[in-house]
Amino acid sequence: MKHDKPRDGSGPAKEGKERPTLKTIAFMTGLGITTVSRALKDAPDIGAETKERVRMVARQLGYQPNRAGVRLRTGKTNVIALVLSIDEEIMGFSSQMVFGISEVLSGTPYHIVVTPHSHSKDPMQPVRYILDTGSADGVIISRIEPDDARVRLLTEQNMPFATHGRTDAGLVHPYHDFDNEAYARQAVQRLVARGRKRIALLQPPSKLTYYTHTRAGFLAGLREFGAEEVPLSVNIDTPLAEIRDAVEALMRSPAAPDGIICSSGSAAISVNAGIEAAGKRVGRDIDMVSKQSAPILNWIRPEIITASEDVRLAGRELAKAVIASIDGVAPDMLQSISQPVWDD
Repeated sequence: MKHDKPRDGSGPAKEGKERPTLKTIAFMTGLGITTVSRALKDAPDIGAETKERVRMVARQLGYQPNRAGVRLRTGKTNVIALVLSIDEEIMGFSSQMVFGISEVLSGTPYHIVVTPHSHSKDPMQPVRYILDTGSADGVIISRIEPDDARVRLLTEQNMPFATHGRTDAGLVHPYHDFDNEAYARQAVQRLVARGRKRIALLQPPSKLTYYTHTRAGFLAGLREFGAEEVPLSVNIDTPLAEIRDAVEALMRSPAAPDGIICSSGSAAISVNAGIEAAGKRVGRDIDMVSKQSAPILNWIRPEIITASEDVRLAGRELAKAVIASIDGVAPDMLQSISQPVWDD
């Protein structure tokens, strides 16, 4: 007969057909379901040996708590939503961010859900969706503006969050940022040390906060080290092919710079292509400085002066900040800035 096996779920889950549950672990360990549940929650009244036995069986079975059930019981989703821009991202920035966040979440009940988003679309849309659906306990956002409407909305709705970047409108919130002001100033210093005096800056779009930080550092460096700016008509959000064409045209002009600073590793690849298309070469006719989140630029053109932005560290800091925010830690205690690390 086809139905000669139990159908009431009293036995262990059939491999490949049923996801393991608390009942499965209870059957395998000979313990009660309540004991298994409390052991997995590290309850103080459950012995260490019992906890270890339950956890070992749970790992072997590939047990994961049912999120729908967790939400019904606790009102929590155990989800951290990462809203991440992926436009023309070829330097590993996104993957490094995800790796860093995952390193922290692996020791917690939380899981990361990535929401890809294009910077050309309404930046409020993914945040509103998360708030309207209650699909996450905390949110991580990037591409921060000085007076960011997303930050205001998340604050008003009491949604725990952390930002990759800072606001500049009196909003106190958790963040991790890279010191772009220090990067730009130090980049000018390195170019001038190589005898370069006419410097172009491929900068962030002006709507983002780190545009202001980058410009401040760049202008301070020009003043301090005695160089002048050569204007560049594109920014790092410009399509890569257009960046290449704009740099080629600039390098062919009488006003060609002898140094250039890039605020993006991906865009630096286009800048190098534009320089070479104009018949010039980095390290000979012009020197280039760029940030990078992975050591790729030095493989392409070793002459490029690079500073590492540790995006994996940023992911770890953001994950820790958003979890602490969920736990009620004050936002002014959850703010950090990392410094550029020069690869020379």
